Amino acid sequence: MDLEQSRFNMVEQQIRTWEVLDQEILKLLFEVRREEFVPAAYRSLAFVDMEIPLGYGEVMLAPKLEARILQEVQVKKTDRILEVGSGSGYLTALLAKTGEYVYSVEIVPELKAMAEKNLYAHDITNVTLETGDAAHGWPQHGPYDVIVLTGSTPVLPEAFQNTLRAGGRLFAVVGDAPVMQAVLVTCVKPEDEDGTGAYNAVGLFETCITPLKNAKQPARFTF
Repeated sequence: MDLEQSRFNMVEQQIRTWEVLDQEILKLLFEVRREEFVPAAYRSLAFVDMEIPLGYGEVMLAPKLEARILQEVQVKKTDRILEVGSGSGYLTALLAKTGEYVYSVEIVPELKAMAEKNLYAHDITNVTLETGDAAHGWPQHGPYDVIVLTGSTPVLPEAFQNTLRAGGRLFAVVGDAPVMQAVLVTCVKPEDEDGTGAYNAVGLFETCITPLKNAKQPARFTF
């Protein structure tokens, strides 16, 4: 397989056509070698428009979605970032390359170990990987400039927006299969002593991805 040609085709045919046009992000996709974060059994599929199984019921997001997330949250060099769901560490690496520091929380210890190994192999050191359940928030290192949920949640817990600093951005996929919506929440004014803050939420596009383990559920009617 011609890796560089496949990488070029992925960027040109999948990612650009999905409105990802930020030149810095496109350049980064050539620099951080996606195939080296994919489990060996699926390496030939590294550039295909699909989710790749990681085991333990988890997947690596499709390339175009990873790129779109990066573009939507507009990471700055000074940003402190929370990632919920480390997976193989690929999106973690992209976030680390664009921001100042990433706190990434993974509920599956074996995947945390995989991400750790992959990030170490790529000499990415501005990341703290932790094992834990962050589906309902992870305030330990907040406030954050950027929060990214890599799995969906039927209901978006307020704990996430409450740990954004002013101007902070939160990307999440909200809803139940088969129709979910990617949303971007921006903190206009952080929550103050009165418990009031101001946030702006924008629906981006429809999609459907694997839910976070233990994701917050809506109150459902029972008869």
